[in-house]
Amino acid sequence: MSLFHKVAFAEIDPLGGGLDEEIALEQQESEAISLEDPSEDELTQYWNSVESDIQNDPEWFHFSEDE
Repeated sequence: MSLFHKVAFAEIDPLGGGLDEEIALEQQESEAISLEDPSEDELTQYWNSVESDIQNDPEWFHFSEDE
């Protein structure tokens, strides 16, 4: 009679249960996050649009060095 028993667990598939299909669908969305570096032109265009949005905000105010 042995005091030790071998215990084994079934392998778990982290992408099982449809998770891999959900991830693929998320990656195809227009607003999906990408880890690729954007080009300089893309960055310039993005930040110019952010600046424009800020300046068109009704709560935007301007700082002056004279004040």
